[in-house]
Amino acid sequence: MKAQHIMLGGVPVATLTEAGLVARMLEDCAQRRARPGTPPVLVFDSNAQAISLRATDPAYAAALSGADIVHADGQAVVWLSRLRRGPQVPERTATTDLIHAAARAAEGAGLGFYLLGGTEEVNRRCAERLVQLYPRLRLAGRRNGYFPCDEEAAVCDAVAASGADVVWVGLGKPREQVFAHANRERLGCGWVVTCGGCFNFVAGDYRRAPRWMQRAGLEWLHRAATGPRYLVGRYAVTIPHALWQVVRRDLLGAREDRHAG
Repeated sequence: MKAQHIMLGGVPVATLTEAGLVARMLEDCAQRRARPGTPPVLVFDSNAQAISLRATDPAYAAALSGADIVHADGQAVVWLSRLRRGPQVPERTATTDLIHAAARAAEGAGLGFYLLGGTEEVNRRCAERLVQLYPRLRLAGRRNGYFPCDEEAAVCDAVAASGADVVWVGLGKPREQVFAHANRERLGCGWVVTCGGCFNFVAGDYRRAPRWMQRAGLEWLHRAATGPRYLVGRYAVTIPHALWQVVRRDLLGAREDRHAG
């Protein structure tokens, strides 16, 4: 059964909690094991960058339309859902938190993770940290995200051969969504989760904002102040543009974008 989604700024967002997402992961991966050959579930995320990109990048928009679950990675998405009538997004499901919740559940269920993305150093340290935190987690394989287009098929074949249940794809928007959508049939797993710079957080390169900033929806400000400099320019463009997309589509009456899923 497909998860319920609402539309915000043209992007579908699942009305799922973190616990609900993890429960779906366990269920979907179990079904995939029972029925080999079933295409994996594509799990993408929504935040200001996603809403902005959806309006400006046709390839990203096409990939997004093929997702099975799009969860609320940004707190602003949760708040904006409360401005509309009908179902709302219950809570933020930050990918940097979700990977830990998923790892705890995967330990008990015997699920295997594959880490695809980041530099070799970041990818390695992320893998080491996950195994350190979750000793019973099965790490099926890993690979950095720096591969040319002509090696894409070989990368997908290696992922499929690993026997992984959940593949975390950290190639950055929009590449990771386009990659996951284009190679869905080749990856041979239960879930494909796009995760941006999540590996850097797990490895300890990036620091999460204090809890009060997370609750206040200001983690983007902390990231702009402490993260790579390019984030300042990105946020300056994508946040206002995303807000305008939501106002124009969801508050000013773009009727065809009210619901999905």
